[in-house]
Amino acid sequence: MKQKFNDQEIERRKNLEEIIKLNINPYPAEEVEINNNSFKIQQNFEEGLKVKVAGRIMSKRIMGKASFAQIKDSFGSVQIYVNRDEICKSENKDKYNLFFKKLLDLGDFIWVHGELFKTKVGEKSIKVKDIKILSKSLKPLPVVKVDEHGNIHDEFKDTELRYRQRYVDLAVNDTVKKTFITRSRVINCMRDIFNKSDYLEVETPILQPIPGGASARPFKTHHNSLDIPLYLRIANELYLKKLIVGGYEGVYEFAKDFRNEGMDKSHNPEFTMLEIYVAYKDYNWMMDYTEQVFKEVVNNILKKDVVQFGEHKLDFKKPFRRISMTDILKEKTGENILDLDITQLEKICKKHKIEVQKDWSESKMINSLFDATCEQDIIQPTFITDYPKIMSPLCKTHRLNPQLSERFELFIGGMEIANAYSELNDPIDQRERFEQQFDLLQKGVDEAMYIDYDFLNALEYGMPPTAGLGIGIDRVVMLLTDKRTIQDVLFFPQMKPKK
Repeated sequence: MKQKFNDQEIERRKNLEEIIKLNINPYPAEEVEINNNSFKIQQNFEEGLKVKVAGRIMSKRIMGKASFAQIKDSFGSVQIYVNRDEICKSENKDKYNLFFKKLLDLGDFIWVHGELFKTKVGEKSIKVKDIKILSKSLKPLPVVKVDEHGNIHDEFKDTELRYRQRYVDLAVNDTVKKTFITRSRVINCMRDIFNKSDYLEVETPILQPIPGGASARPFKTHHNSLDIPLYLRIANELYLKKLIVGGYEGVYEFAKDFRNEGMDKSHNPEFTMLEIYVAYKDYNWMMDYTEQVFKEVVNNILKKDVVQFGEHKLDFKKPFRRISMTDILKEKTGENILDLDITQLEKICKKHKIEVQKDWSESKMINSLFDATCEQDIIQPTFITDYPKIMSPLCKTHRLNPQLSERFELFIGGMEIANAYSELNDPIDQRERFEQQFDLLQKGVDEAMYIDYDFLNALEYGMPPTAGLGIGIDRVVMLLTDKRTIQDVLFFPQMKPKK
């Protein structure tokens, strides 16, 4: 299909042709020397210092023999001053045409060599001695303007288009770039905390013969050489616990997981989980450790203990609230869910306007009831503890109440952020629970678990008492950057293809 161009794109292609006619390569391959950047220039300004910088042209104005432009690099932006007579002194005198015949467009990448000076109005700038084009931009960037109040206005307002063309979003919106810098810092901060505890970072398979470690619908594929079905992992839990069986006492992994389920403001089919398993610990220890990790991450990243999230101020300084699932559901519904059979649970769900599907288990109903009546109201950091046993097939039975499990989830800002267990290490009990899950699978419950016989085999060799924790990294980043949708903290969120 023949490519169609608008007027601006046609003009840019004409400029490209003119640059080539000047015997200037608009896409040179050689390395260019860079010895400074916009941030260093602003922070450590020294009049007359010779600098070599590169970046993208974000604005320009030509006034006779003189020209000013703003170039942007990864650290910010800096003004350059181009004088026609000065450029003509350079080795290739045709270079002045780049500016003064207006062959350079907004969005072009350039390299400049010059010396620092201040303009009459005191702006730190580079007086250009030499200039090279590094890459010609054939499409115009949206124009971004910042008003006197610091509010950003641009022509790139379409949210869906921003997600589809994140490269443009990043090029013009510094606040978006900052979100992903924060994301990287969150992961590195957690990694530092775990490494200081001598826990080992590991990698486990993404393609798995059984989609285990969680209750979720998987993505399925086929391996041609082995002629077997494989699944994109829904969790890395079982492989990490096999490493505990193997003798490691603390392992963790930042993992890409995949679940073939619905999409909304807090769910994407591909997401990032941190999972960590520590031998000889239980969920009480893990609860304390999780609180410590979150306090340290928030303080390290934001340098404060109170985080603005929408209209809420999240207080990470206070001890996190702890309340059992049965107690919080009783607060919201007036019912003790442990006393209800499946028929009674269905009635309570319908009372709270939950549309119960015919294949729903008791676990699914309780979870939906909690989601509908509790989750959105849990704003401050809160541990929901001691889940009903039927909801946690990989978790130890509670030591004081056989109807419950030793499990907690951390909720902040109305979202589940983390999930943790005293891990089930009894192979006989685990086999029975897998079989119960398999019965549900046979009845058409898509989210029920498969039986992982290799994991059962591993448990029979013996796994020490272990505490496990999973943290949703995307949602943590949402909290720390005040973003209300998961798509805002993913470079390339999943989108329905355009026709």
